[in-house]
Amino acid sequence: MADLEIEDRGRVRILRINRPEARNAMSPAVIDGIGFAVHDADNDPEVRAMVLTGTGDRAFCAGMDLRGFADGPTDATERDPRGIELFLQLRRDGSQKPLIGAANATAVAGGFELLMQCDVVIASEDALFGLPEVKRGLLPAGGGLFLGTRIPMVIASELLLTGDMIDARRAYDLGLVNRVVPAADVLTEAIAMAERIAANGPLAVKAIKQVVHATATLPAAEAWAVQDAVQPAVFASEDAKEGALAFVERRPPVWRGR
Repeated sequence: MADLEIEDRGRVRILRINRPEARNAMSPAVIDGIGFAVHDADNDPEVRAMVLTGTGDRAFCAGMDLRGFADGPTDATERDPRGIELFLQLRRDGSQKPLIGAANATAVAGGFELLMQCDVVIASEDALFGLPEVKRGLLPAGGGLFLGTRIPMVIASELLLTGDMIDARRAYDLGLVNRVVPAADVLTEAIAMAERIAANGPLAVKAIKQVVHATATLPAAEAWAVQDAVQPAVFASEDAKEGALAFVERRPPVWRGR
């Protein structure tokens, strides 16, 4: 049984961390699997959006599996170094295509940082979230230190400096998750969200995601420059013409991705 399961549902690719016995902690196989899976989806024209979730009802992801890393792979040849490189690239730059987080249960440490790389997050009403590294004398170095770019600095400082947990409703109030639903509905809601996004023009979706993320912390003049760099290609695309024609003809658009 694979540590990361991959399933396609139409234009949506589902990535499921499958280590429920370890609270879906990130083993080397999970890290490499996510790195390769997101890279492959980003480069597959048939995939328009991704969903990242976990197995079971105990955790979305409990962060790093320290025991697994201490043990290391049994065969030095079985780990492809590109996996960790692609995973770190995801952490730094995000995915090219929309990534929907389906927090089926609690997400802490690296698991919470994984959710921070998602464009939209659907959370179980039973989920808890936190960055408890400081309690172990560590730093949340997988992106957690940038929490202050997502929520008010004083709140981010409190969560980072205390290592305390928050529940799903508090996460929603802070703008860290988009929906809070019963645990049984999390994956269904996440897939529905991904399908709504996947139905839109792929070039426009990619450009919107790129500009939104690149400009989140930029001054206005620099943000406009980023938009100006990507807008012409989208407006001149076949998809833009198809979108307008489909609207006039009152039919669903047929996207070509060009």
